Amino acid sequence: MVTIGMNYFVLPGKEQVFEDACERVVETMGGIDGHDESHLYRRITEGEPVYLIVSRWESEEAFQAFIASDAFKKVTDWGAENILAGRPRHTTYREG
Repeated sequence: MVTIGMNYFVLPGKEQVFEDACERVVETMGGIDGHDESHLYRRITEGEPVYLIVSRWESEEAFQAFIASDAFKKVTDWGAENILAGRPRHTTYREG
């Protein structure tokens, strides 16, 4: 298993749009081979809206296949143009 932290910086005022989109993406991820579970977290302190999606996968290869998919590219292209304040950053946490 591998855990991926996906950090997103959202434009002020676009928080609900981002959260709604993430809900749909997380639902979609539920049917993807190699995906175990995902959860969305939001920073609650002041400052620009920052979110973290914590996602568990059977392997880093399974995650890489997901982010290379057309479905993921459509979501990220839309987000980059409309709701994100910068490029998302992904961090990999390996178990054991």
